Amino acid sequence: MSGFRRYRRISSARIQVCGNRTRGALMAIDTPARAEPANAPTARRDFGLLWAGQSLSLFGDQFLVLALPLLAVTVLDASPAQAALLPFALFVPFLPLGLPAGAIVDRLPRRTVMLICDAVQMIAFGAVWALAVAGGLTFPLLFALVLASGCAVVFFQVAYTAYLPSLYGDPHDLHRGNTRLALSESLSKALGPMAAGPVIAALGAVGAVAANAVSFGASVVSLALIRHREPPRTATARERGWLRRDIAEGLRFALGHPILRPVLICGTTYVLFLSMVETSLVLYLRDVIGLSPQWIGVVVGAAAAGYPIGNLASTRLSRRLGAPRALMLAASVSVLGIVAMPVLGSLGGTAGAVGLVAGSVVHCVGEGAFNPVSVTLRQTSAPPALLARVGSVQRFLLWGAIALGSLLASGVTALSGLSAAVWAGALGTVLCLPALFTGGVRAAVLRKTVS
Repeated sequence: MSGFRRYRRISSARIQVCGNRTRGALMAIDTPARAEPANAPTARRDFGLLWAGQSLSLFGDQFLVLALPLLAVTVLDASPAQAALLPFALFVPFLPLGLPAGAIVDRLPRRTVMLICDAVQMIAFGAVWALAVAGGLTFPLLFALVLASGCAVVFFQVAYTAYLPSLYGDPHDLHRGNTRLALSESLSKALGPMAAGPVIAALGAVGAVAANAVSFGASVVSLALIRHREPPRTATARERGWLRRDIAEGLRFALGHPILRPVLICGTTYVLFLSMVETSLVLYLRDVIGLSPQWIGVVVGAAAAGYPIGNLASTRLSRRLGAPRALMLAASVSVLGIVAMPVLGSLGGTAGAVGLVAGSVVHCVGEGAFNPVSVTLRQTSAPPALLARVGSVQRFLLWGAIALGSLLASGVTALSGLSAAVWAGALGTVLCLPALFTGGVRAAVLRKTVS
């Protein structure tokens, strides 16, 4: 699956919550990012390069949504349960590496980390393509190469979200940048699978993997052209036990924050069960609904059309409702759409496919609104020195949940079939709502309701 992977000015005169700690957390959304920003012309140019490179890379990633399970099943004769382990291989590195990555990246130039990680992924998927063409690819080898790519993803994602605040010091610009990046992700989810279907039909799943490797090459070039360099951080001696202490500092801040904590718990629960749905969806559409690869691409891509709508609505929602209420509304809409997917998909045939698209569009609208608000909230709440570590806590929890959800999907599929995996995942996402409605989020929502 995928995965997890945020903003509004809130006036303390309008929202007063119990306790100075919670009030301070809400007001953190108003506080400008404290990282030294680039000058405006450089920021626009460099963000444009970052945006272009990541848009191409994200587009290529969507080829893998269809290509990896189909490659495993059609080329390597793997079972559907084995194919479900490939997302597990991609995301399981977040469990052992997610927290250490934040502490390490906070001590390194983040752009350099991103360059190296994109290069590793380009090489890994290039190797998958070369071995498949040569007839030397096996499922264990495919699993190992996807696992290596997953290790690079850990460090890239931690560095990626920590780098953007150094370009934009103003929270409004930061939220706009996060929204644009989220919009690219949304459009890639909508258009990537549609393009992947014809590519797979013409070149096979192996050709789609090669296209993804090329997209990582484009991202490497765009990152290399960025001129902006982060301001030097204060050197800290690497005394014995520094890694453990740095990790603990990031954990204490993220899990002790009255607003970030419920958002993280909600996101982890949501992603755990959503990944069961997304891991099973491609083969569910093929084996249960009976669609061809071309139509699978259309269904998956059309379902993602809700993301841009949610992305574009996120700023207005956060300004009108405030970040906590915007998050509650977005999460509720997303869960409603996910639960509707197996209900409508059980109709079968064309009606089932159309129902799946309708439910998923609604889900994607909610998720598309939730993500930019939550990311900007995290970036504006954390001190610059803790940005990567706080981000790594979020990645550790959410992307680790993707790995566990993929593993759960594999087990449920092996025991009860693809339909059971989709149903279990959809119903499980409901649990994220009570998890979000706690702490500072609950206090803020209730206060705005009675005011």
